[in-house]
Parts: sequence; C-alpha cells; structure tokens
Amino acid sequence: MTMKLRKLAGTCDDGTCPTVYLSDRNTLVLQGNAVLSAEGLVSAPHEQAVELSVELVEEALRALGR
Repeated sequence: MTMKLRKLAGTCDDGTCPTVYLSDRNTLVLQGNAVLSAEGLVSAPHEQAVELSVELVEEALRALGR
C-alpha cells in the first residue's frame, strides 16, 4: 500500500523544495536538502538526513496544533 501524505508546511507549491508532510501512518515525512556529511552526524546505511529551517519546522508544528 502506498503511503498517503498531507502537506503541513512548505516553501513552494510544486513539491520540489523543503516540505513537511503528515502521513496516513501518523508519522512525519521531511523533504529537504540532503546532509551528506556533518560533524556529529552518524547515520545507518538505510538512513538519510535532511536540513530544514527552524521556521519551517515551527510552521509544521503549528499546523499540528502544537
């Protein structure tokens, strides 16, 4: 079954920029610039880190009523 997403916050409407989505699994899906290397970042081979602005995360939290 394909996961369904609802946009909570984003900086554009065409889906090609940093965005926070709420999934039908009650999880967040984050789209942003890939962070390939950063001091202090340790990722498993199946994980990927993305960078989002604090303002975008705050907007997503407000959309969740938090």
